[in-house]
Amino acid sequence: MFDPISNYVVGDAYHIAANYLKMTGQLSGDVDIHQPLLDSIVDDFRSGKTNRLILANRAITRFEKINDVLELVP
Repeated sequence: MFDPISNYVVGDAYHIAANYLKMTGQLSGDVDIHQPLLDSIVDDFRSGKTNRLILANRAITRFEKINDVLELVP
């Protein structure tokens, strides 16, 4: 998929985001890989963003927005 450095950046961004979401109770601790969260990070990485904290924060923001919308739907 990516070279080793790219894999590190994407993987680290994913772990930052997933750990935050698990610690705040927004993502189940049983989840190994949350595919939409990973896809969000990969999409941003492919669009040229390479800072792992920015990638993680953008993915967290998207995750929280989607969950907020889903909570509003009866």
